[in-house]
Amino acid sequence: QVQLVESGGGLVQAGGSLRLSCVASGRTFGRYAMGWFRQVPGKEREFVAGISWSGSTTYYADSVKGRLTISRDNAKNTVYLQMNSLKPEDTAVYYCAARRTVVAGRSTDEYDYWGQGTQVTVSS
Repeated sequence: QVQLVESGGGLVQAGGSLRLSCVASGRTFGRYAMGWFRQVPGKEREFVAGISWSGSTTYYADSVKGRLTISRDNAKNTVYLQMNSLKPEDTAVYYCAARRTVVAGRSTDEYDYWGQGTQVTVSS
């Protein structure tokens, strides 16, 4: 069982930055690929970024490439999402997710554990 707790969301102006964190419980964090997803009311949860269990491979949605960066620190059981050059369309609840395998997936169905989410609001 893995529990995930996100933090770091908030209100920021367009062009600003935020860093989201997701801390995982348990001693096998390094065996999980991790992903960040986001969701706005009335829409499906969408993939944002993923990282392999070693951190050597990362994946991004086209809409965030060059602006958002996923990373992880296995010693701290933490995955991060650095968000730069934020746009109003980035406004959403952001969720981290864990998948017990080497590589991250892009579909919500591929993940085993989810956090409760953290709200990111970007004002224009």
